Amino acid sequence: MKRVFFWMGRIEKAACATGLLALVLLVFLSAILRFFRLSMSWNIDLAMLLFAWTAFLGADVAWREGQIIGVDIVTRMLPRTAQRLIRLAVYLVILAALVVMAVFGTRLAWADRIARYQSMPIPYSLVTLSVVVASISMVFSTLQKIRGVILDLGAVRHP
Repeated sequence: MKRVFFWMGRIEKAACATGLLALVLLVFLSAILRFFRLSMSWNIDLAMLLFAWTAFLGADVAWREGQIIGVDIVTRMLPRTAQRLIRLAVYLVILAALVVMAVFGTRLAWADRIARYQSMPIPYSLVTLSVVVASISMVFSTLQKIRGVILDLGAVRHP
C-alpha cells in the first residue's frame, strides 16, 4: 500500500509541475501575442482549467508532505496524549469536510457536464472534476495521517 501512495504522490507532483509550466507558458504566450494584436481566445479557458487542476492537486501534495501551515501555540503546552487526540479529532473533521467536497463536487461536475467552454469543445465539468479528484486523493492522505496518529497513540498507551 505504501508503494501505491508513493507513486500516487510522484504522479501528482509531476502533474502539478507540468500544469504550472504549461500555465506559465500559456499566459506568457498570450501576453506576447496580445502585444502583436493577435488573439488566442482559448488560452484563458485552458489556463483556468490548468490552474484549477494544479491548485487542487498541489494542495494534496502539500497536505501529504506536511507543508500546510498549522497553529499549535495552545496544543504545544498540552501532554503528548492530549496533543495526539486533538490531532486525531482535527484529522477526522478534515476527513469529513473532504468527503463532503467529493460528494458535492461530483454533483456539481455532473450538473456541469452539459456546459461547454465558449472557446473549446470540452465540458466545463473538467474544471469541477479537479475538486473531486483532489478531494478523493486527500481522503487517502488523511486516512494515512489518521492511521499514523492511531498507531502513535497505541505506542504511547502500551510501552
